[in-house]
Amino acid sequence: MNEKPPTTQGSPVPSTTVLSMQPQQQRNSLWHRMLNNTGLMAGILVILLIFLVSYVLPPLLHLDPYKVDPLNRLKPPSPEHIFGMDNYGRDLFARIISGASTSLLVGFVVAVVSGVLGTIIGIAAVFNRVLDAILMRICDGLMAIPAILLAVALAAALGPSVTNLIVALSIVYTPGIARLVRARALAVMSETFVTASTMQGGSALHIMWRHILPNTMSVLVVQATFTFAESVITEAAMSFLGAGVPAPHASWGNILYDGKAVIMQAPQMIVITSAFLIITVLALNLIGDGLRDLVDQRSRSLTGRPGIFSRVFAIVTPGRYRPELRAQKEERQ
Repeated sequence: MNEKPPTTQGSPVPSTTVLSMQPQQQRNSLWHRMLNNTGLMAGILVILLIFLVSYVLPPLLHLDPYKVDPLNRLKPPSPEHIFGMDNYGRDLFARIISGASTSLLVGFVVAVVSGVLGTIIGIAAVFNRVLDAILMRICDGLMAIPAILLAVALAAALGPSVTNLIVALSIVYTPGIARLVRARALAVMSETFVTASTMQGGSALHIMWRHILPNTMSVLVVQATFTFAESVITEAAMSFLGAGVPAPHASWGNILYDGKAVIMQAPQMIVITSAFLIITVLALNLIGDGLRDLVDQRSRSLTGRPGIFSRVFAIVTPGRYRPELRAQKEERQ
């Protein structure tokens, strides 16, 4: 009995067209699950907004976070200075915006560097027992020290600078990522496809690159997002203690340190800066939670319900995802 090719409104659809629809449907499915995850999309929009404000507004508005006006020190918010002035007569809005760029830069670089180093250490430890014992004991020793204390000690030893701060925070957060990647790599090593690749003569480097690394990327991306948020908090804490970004460079921690001495005269220095810090960390945590739901098979049912962003996107782009694709899939089945 001859099978008829799938049709759309009475016209036949070529088999090559049906095959080309499958990758597009997979991309659409991932995009729909992202839209249905309200927390993920909200976090991404907030971080993008903070990024644009911190890197685009200063050159457009000619904001100078280092310009001093002693006659207007501790001036309250006004149309000329919407957040007021700090205790040195510098524009608080320019300082907070510049501090946002510093925090985003430090957090992003620390997340990338610690992610790369942690992945290399975690995967390398799986293929050599001696190396595993040495590396994991070093990681255990570093993780036994509280993160803020270790970061302050390393930053004090290296000297006050943004580069040294990134190095110190990368050393602090690499062991946790390394142990996470190692645990995931050990689980992947027990899979059948890895055993089959080994029996076929696959080298250790081939197995690392083709099998272990791709299957650890999901947990790595999620953990890197949380590391981003933790780095922003730790950088602010270290700058507040005087071991982070050196003055007069703008940093949320430096602004909080200056504001604690004049909290009664200019409470906006503490309140507004803390609000920016809280919103940024909360948005990063929402992104991490959303990415975890996307990579977790058990959580995909939670993202299948229409969310706010999914409804808005459906209104803005009507007919983008044609309903006949679902009918074609049902006919093929």
